[in-house]
Amino acid sequence: MTSTLFEDFQKRSKEVSRYFVFLKNLEQGTIKLSMGGRSQTLRTRQIDSELIKTLKASGFLLLYNLVEATMRNAIEAIFDELQSQGISYDSIRPELKKVVLKNLKKRNPDRIFSSITSISVDIIAASFDKQELFSGNLDSKQIRKTATEYGFTDLTDHAKTGRGSDLLTVKTNRNDLAHGFKTFEEVGKDKTADELLDIKNKTVRYLRQILNNIEQYLDNKDYLDSTAKVSP
Repeated sequence: MTSTLFEDFQKRSKEVSRYFVFLKNLEQGTIKLSMGGRSQTLRTRQIDSELIKTLKASGFLLLYNLVEATMRNAIEAIFDELQSQGISYDSIRPELKKVVLKNLKKRNPDRIFSSITSISVDIIAASFDKQELFSGNLDSKQIRKTATEYGFTDLTDHAKTGRGSDLLTVKTNRNDLAHGFKTFEEVGKDKTADELLDIKNKTVRYLRQILNNIEQYLDNKDYLDSTAKVSP
């Protein structure tokens, strides 16, 4: 777990974890507001319960950010590996060939023309644009679909991860907030801090195991077509 991919994930997940621990302390009343007046005398007061609901809802935004950033970086790492190893289109597994062709259909030929020297190699990098990945639709179902498209396994330890089932809750709440379908107080009222911590923990464990799967995929060069006779 020393790769750049894992370093970024660890940094982001720690950021999220600190916030959720803060929420738990807030709900338990161990964190209070200190307010100073003109006399510079500090007054301590409990944090408003409605504000706590808003802060809880914000946790879903942080979690979804972690999910989407992690998977976007992981897919980018696959394309970076293909490019750095000089892998040709003819050498990659059939699922990946379909991904490249679907990506290529979205590209303006005039924009990619100048970046292609050797078409069998350059076509892979030219087809990729990480800005088009996911865009608010990421949950465990989409991750399983992505795993099938790229050829890595989506299997995780169900007891520890719930196989990512909480990602649907994270995505739904994030989208309700992002599109204004619900207020922050509405989203934050239904979960205790302990429930949010459990969702966070399972989500982080799920993403970590998916990243492990992708690292093995890269280390074992499972992106190559095992039936191809052409050497990479």
